[in-house]
Amino acid sequence: MKKFELSVLDLAPVKQNKTIHDTFNDSLELARKVENLNYRRFWLAEHHNMASIASSATSVLIGFIANGTKKIRVGSGGIMLPNHSSLVIAEQFGTLESLFPHRIDLGVGRAPGTDGLTAKALGRNPQNINQHFPHQIQELQRYFSTENSESLVRAIPGEGCDIPIYILGSSTDSAWLAAEMGLPYAFAGHFAPDMMEAAFEIYRQNYQPSEKFPTPYIIACVNGIAAETDAEAKKLSTTLYQAFLNIIRNDRKPYSPPVDDIEKVWNYMEKTHVLRMLRYSFVGGPEKIKNEMQQFQAAFGVDEMMITSHIYEQQARLRSYEIFSEVVKEIF
Repeated sequence: MKKFELSVLDLAPVKQNKTIHDTFNDSLELARKVENLNYRRFWLAEHHNMASIASSATSVLIGFIANGTKKIRVGSGGIMLPNHSSLVIAEQFGTLESLFPHRIDLGVGRAPGTDGLTAKALGRNPQNINQHFPHQIQELQRYFSTENSESLVRAIPGEGCDIPIYILGSSTDSAWLAAEMGLPYAFAGHFAPDMMEAAFEIYRQNYQPSEKFPTPYIIACVNGIAAETDAEAKKLSTTLYQAFLNIIRNDRKPYSPPVDDIEKVWNYMEKTHVLRMLRYSFVGGPEKIKNEMQQFQAAFGVDEMMITSHIYEQQARLRSYEIFSEVVKEIF
């Protein structure tokens, strides 16, 4: 079995009866915890207009996390590039890399990270996103290059910074692009499992080696909820189920505590939809988690598994990531 590393995707989840200040402190505590457990990287995702997610100002939050840690790589998973000017993102991440050398990642995606009305407020033009997104990535690469010093438009800070760019995807479209550009690829298996297998196959078969990335590199993001027993993990997972149920119901309220019986919360149609979206979720005690991770890696052979964990209680969340670390040590 191919060896893989562990990483974290954090959405800065806002919980009922907690403040956003509490949320950010919880994220920092988690980052410090997984840094001590030798997780590879800690990414934050751009979302807007959601009372349950506080990572809208992603670059600012990356700086907060990087400043409170020492060695773990910190980055975006991702910046939704069509929401922004390429120059502004180059300057922001150039500033971050200058503050925290050799620790900053830039993951980029083309989705809005929000609803249609908010996407319009962000200034997106849906007519040209598919054509403009690859151009924006090329703009970022140019702004980061030393060769751009002769250009009339320069990213300072940013120019000459070694900031790896990762392409994010939830369908096969970005797999083709990542392969063509010779860039690492991160797939959102934690909410869009249907095309993951096809996307990985497309990416590997069509990969064009680049100077920085001579071989394909795949990160699979999955949901992970580990506890001392299967029963405990199953109850903790009801916060995750309720969060996705709220998406279906278009209810963006903060995360809910776990419930004893999730069957009383959703109907059959809602349950079917949620469980399909959450197909790649590792939920259980250490032995169950170990078996599921081994099966997943045997099927997909990824370079990293990026765990996102919707657990309401902070100490249970910290313990979950600890269990994942212990399980991977047992596997390898």
